[in-house]
Amino acid sequence: MLHEIKEILQQGYANQKQGMKTVLASVVELDGSSYRRPGVRMSIREDGLMIGAVSGGCVEKEIIRQAASVFEDAKPKLMVYDGRYRLGCEGVLYILIEPLVISDEFLEAFTAQWKLREPFQIQSFYSKEEKGRFLGGSIFHLKNKDYSLKNASQPTSSLQVFKQTLKPGLRLVIIGSEHDAVELCKFAAQAGWEVHLVAPPDDPKSIENFPGAMAYHGISELEFEDFELDSQTAVVLMTHSYVQDLKYMSCLINKKVAYLGLLGPASRREKLFAQLLEYNPNTPEEFLLAWRGPSGINIGAETPQEIAISVIAEILSVVRKQIPIPLKEKEGRIHQ
Repeated sequence: MLHEIKEILQQGYANQKQGMKTVLASVVELDGSSYRRPGVRMSIREDGLMIGAVSGGCVEKEIIRQAASVFEDAKPKLMVYDGRYRLGCEGVLYILIEPLVISDEFLEAFTAQWKLREPFQIQSFYSKEEKGRFLGGSIFHLKNKDYSLKNASQPTSSLQVFKQTLKPGLRLVIIGSEHDAVELCKFAAQAGWEVHLVAPPDDPKSIENFPGAMAYHGISELEFEDFELDSQTAVVLMTHSYVQDLKYMSCLINKKVAYLGLLGPASRREKLFAQLLEYNPNTPEEFLLAWRGPSGINIGAETPQEIAISVIAEILSVVRKQIPIPLKEKEGRIHQ
């Protein structure tokens, strides 16, 4: 959900520069079930522009109505939305609505924080008991300093607190630059992932060819050995060149990533593994077992767009440690 917070804060800051007020709505507690879980947020500008969502669309109208008083007096309030008789989710949502005021220092610190790819915490203070307005609100605990939104206060005996730790955004490194890489980039970017393209230095493509990409790297396999990868990074190898795939694959042997995917049939995968072992006989067995090749889940995908959906679905299932099944066959709650 980091990408949602990024968009909310960036748009909120832009609103301020235009002289327009913004409020932040955060789901801080839930009784029962709901479309989304506590920790989801959205912003509303005083002219009605919304960024993000806290439900499938049913709750937002009431949030806009109740936000009017927060725009007026700049005091946080807790909104209670009982969806048991109005929604199919059978839950009661507790939503903190507060002014969104962003200083230059806060935005700079937040931007530096997510670029560090380190987790950080948000605490939201609220009251379910007080009938009037309260000085609750949210505080961002960043690496070097804490930043509170307007009127946010530390916990007291009358305030409850919702704590949320946000991990670094999911990053997708696509090695390859053909048409199917473009489609995978588009879908991943729409999901809020940080997409990086890697291709040989003589490749004629550039970042303009990949809508939604954060960066394009025209680098050799030797330069790729120094490429930053971490446990929140998925890598998909799809150069359409056997030789290039083998070169980049060999650079990943000692990397710790969340997902390794390879396009192409199983026979090609085994041929690559055999060649890799010939050149690198000490390649760990767990490295070979980690590869998902062919990448994706079996949904009958045929077009580049459908293949992208298949690959993204598998990456999510691996990162979230889920076995893909029809939801109607899942026992218990969808979200644990």
